[in-house]
Amino acid sequence: MLLDLKGGAKILRGLWLLARGKADGIAAFGNSVDALTTSLAPLIAFPFVGAALLALDGQPEAAALAFLSRLCVVLAISAITYEFARLTGREAHWLRTATALNWSFWIMVPLLLIAGFLGALLVSCNMPEVTAERLLIGLMAGYMLWYNWFTVRSGLQLGRWQAVALVAITNGIIALLVLAPMALNLTR
Repeated sequence: MLLDLKGGAKILRGLWLLARGKADGIAAFGNSVDALTTSLAPLIAFPFVGAALLALDGQPEAAALAFLSRLCVVLAISAITYEFARLTGREAHWLRTATALNWSFWIMVPLLLIAGFLGALLVSCNMPEVTAERLLIGLMAGYMLWYNWFTVRSGLQLGRWQAVALVAITNGIIALLVLAPMALNLTR
């Protein structure tokens, strides 16, 4: 099922509400397999195109490794969310939560624009560029951790510490999935 304009506006509204700490934003996301696959489509398509370009550039092994590692990361988020929901008796909410988490990637677009503006402002106020960059990357990372925590807490109706555990587990597994292929590639 393709994302229609009305559905897209609903998703943007849900992202905006969650970004502001409004738990009712989770209701904007579908609780179905169709909603989940729609949210996965761009997260799979962009790495696939990147891998295809890398393969056309004469690097098919690197392309396959890059695509498969990103595919594993994207699918891991949904799988981990499902397993955590199953273990905590909240299976009825996992599709909506995984869908919201997949769409939450797009919050990075306005964050990067805001960070670019703030970075330029800080540098113009004589802050060293490297310092401004590190500060803003840290703030964005912290915000995204909070955003994911708030999304899983709202979506799966978890307690604070359960949500912290889920975000920590998910990010730990994602780090392994990202770093392992990079380590394999470096050892060649």
